[in-house]
Amino acid sequence: MDEKNLTDEQKMRRISRRSFVWALISVFGAYGGIRFITSRSQDMGVPWPLRRSLDFTDSLSKDLVQKNTPEFKNQKLTKPVRVNSDIGQGDATREDYAFTISGAGADDIKVSMVELLKMPKTTQVTEFHCIEGWTQTVEWTGVRLSDVMTKYPVMMADGSKVLPGHEGFSKYVGMETADGAYYVGLDMESAMHPQTMLCYEMNGEALPDEHGGPLRLVIPVKYGVKNIKWVGSMTYADDRPKDYWAEQGYDWFAGL
Repeated sequence: MDEKNLTDEQKMRRISRRSFVWALISVFGAYGGIRFITSRSQDMGVPWPLRRSLDFTDSLSKDLVQKNTPEFKNQKLTKPVRVNSDIGQGDATREDYAFTISGAGADDIKVSMVELLKMPKTTQVTEFHCIEGWTQTVEWTGVRLSDVMTKYPVMMADGSKVLPGHEGFSKYVGMETADGAYYVGLDMESAMHPQTMLCYEMNGEALPDEHGGPLRLVIPVKYGVKNIKWVGSMTYADDRPKDYWAEQGYDWFAGL
């Protein structure tokens, strides 16, 4: 029947039938797509098509990582600071604390709090962004991670040293709690960022146990899941290190 001869009611029925057909096609198409994705092999805890999508997002975030997050001088600090996790919580005190650096040479290196306190001290007031959606402003004091890596560089087989930023230095840094329960992986650009630090004070006082004391990582260019507490070891690596939340399906880079 010619379209122009149809009544309004007939036109509406035709449109409804077409809409129904397209809705069925969309539903079955989505169902097929989901079945395809979920049946693929796993890559770090999620099907590989989803992991490739997350990696693409990572690459976009990585292009922006050199931009500093805002720092404040007179911003009102958040007190008390919210506690968000206790995975890997340790019981070391400042007096007996030491963490291990691996992959820097033939032997692991033990770095004590006494040695860290001798290094150049830095303080910054930045926002801590939790992936759950809340933000708090905190004053952090400690040592830049780049300074630690410069003091404890990669050692080559011939005994020569390779400093951060030079050819031959590792591409990644991995960190774990002393018991290995929590762990993060960092790309070298983020690890070398001037705002990335190993922190031993918070809001002008010794870092409390529940916030990672005696030592935690603070990396304002990333979400809180990367700011590992109770640092027990650090490892230089050329392959992407494992990451606790990436294995749960989150993106590995976790940049803001």
